[in-house]
Amino acid sequence: MNIHVVQKGESLWTISKRYGVNIEQISTANQLKNPNALVIGQALVIPSPGREYIIQPGDNLWAIAQRFGISVQAITSANQLSNPNDISAGQVLFIPINYHTVRSGESLWTIAQQYNVNPANIAKVNHITSPYTLYIGQVLRIPEIARPSKEVNAYITTLGSSAFENIHQLGRYLTYLSPFTYSIKEDGSLTELNDTAVISAARSEHVSPLLVVTNFVNQDFNSDLAASLLRNQSVQELFIKNLLAIMQEKGYNAVNFDFEYIYPEDRENYNSFLRRVVSQLHPKGFLVSTALAPKLTSEQKGVLYEAHDYAAQGKIVDFIILMTYEWGWAGGKPWAIAPINEVKKVLDYAVTVIPRNKIMMGAPLYGRDWKIPWQEGSIAKTVSPQKAIQLAQKYGASIEYNTTYQSPFFRYTDETGQQHEVWFEDARSAQAKCDVVKNYRLRGISYWVLGNPFPQNWLVQENNFKALKLV
Repeated sequence: MNIHVVQKGESLWTISKRYGVNIEQISTANQLKNPNALVIGQALVIPSPGREYIIQPGDNLWAIAQRFGISVQAITSANQLSNPNDISAGQVLFIPINYHTVRSGESLWTIAQQYNVNPANIAKVNHITSPYTLYIGQVLRIPEIARPSKEVNAYITTLGSSAFENIHQLGRYLTYLSPFTYSIKEDGSLTELNDTAVISAARSEHVSPLLVVTNFVNQDFNSDLAASLLRNQSVQELFIKNLLAIMQEKGYNAVNFDFEYIYPEDRENYNSFLRRVVSQLHPKGFLVSTALAPKLTSEQKGVLYEAHDYAAQGKIVDFIILMTYEWGWAGGKPWAIAPINEVKKVLDYAVTVIPRNKIMMGAPLYGRDWKIPWQEGSIAKTVSPQKAIQLAQKYGASIEYNTTYQSPFFRYTDETGQQHEVWFEDARSAQAKCDVVKNYRLRGISYWVLGNPFPQNWLVQENNFKALKLV
């Protein structure tokens, strides 16, 4: 898979000719609303011909297998398909066995570039002793690219009918699905959540349901509510009993505690509470995890940070989701949502006190549109990456890319004369995050939040690693 950045004067036709990939494959991969209206600076995912196939409307797995001369089972296994008869347009399929017929003017190097593999590996599997002995019509086997397995979580806040389509389309890319949210109550009970249908949908895609518990009330995190639980052991025992009942009744496999804005004096109370939870949930086969604010040091000040004890929780729980996003928050100045240089600073500290195989890096599936000049008190509008591209098309903006933040952005002026600045995610920023997960040897990645269309993200993720399946 390649990532191409649209230049002035380019069309989808010229891009398709450059990479030897038909227009329909590129258009479907990127879910282009108008293939004839590309934006200068727009990033496009380009499938590797013969190695990756983007399912088109009307396709079936048998016909695709026939096209590539392999079995349906080989494709099903390579792509972790839960049901070979249940595929949808836009999905990427990895073709596990590839063959290439040498054409005039081709060399081992140009063929290797086409499939994004090492020329030496092609030579090895085809017993080629000299790279200069290729001949026209020669059939070469193209070796598979080994992809590591990583755990992938996604939070979901919309649990209605649209959620089922999301889960159906994206379930193959996920290890966990986290419906948001159950909230604690002062008496040790939990609020209700209409999550039965999404849990069933997740399990049908071999995705593990992850129960999220927060100190959330009236659309905000409440410090006093957290304290009422963390300072009372009898309430904790009632809470754990109620939590277990819900997990067992509904079929959850794990729990994620997203307690935010905890009073600093409750730091050790939180650690002790987690030890108590683990001691009772582990014997019953449940995993325990937490979501933590992005810290740079153990003693970082602020009510968001102080009670989040990286080192202690790294020993207590099974894994930790680091919320490495929201630098560009809705109430703040225009900025990248997850600037990669800032994300790395958090990870550079985290890996010194938390085992790498317990860290899941947070990543956003959204962008924001700010009015500029920015004024204190103004709130940015949240937009999906697809919507951001549509805005750039509508207002004739060119997309720029900040290499320090590894994030795209652009500015435009609307019909009223109001200027805007938009920061969002694209294939390049998604690739940068996958590179960090691999380079830091992390457990995996966790997304906030499903419901914002970003088809490129899933193709990039699939190109970098397989989602580990626990169900």
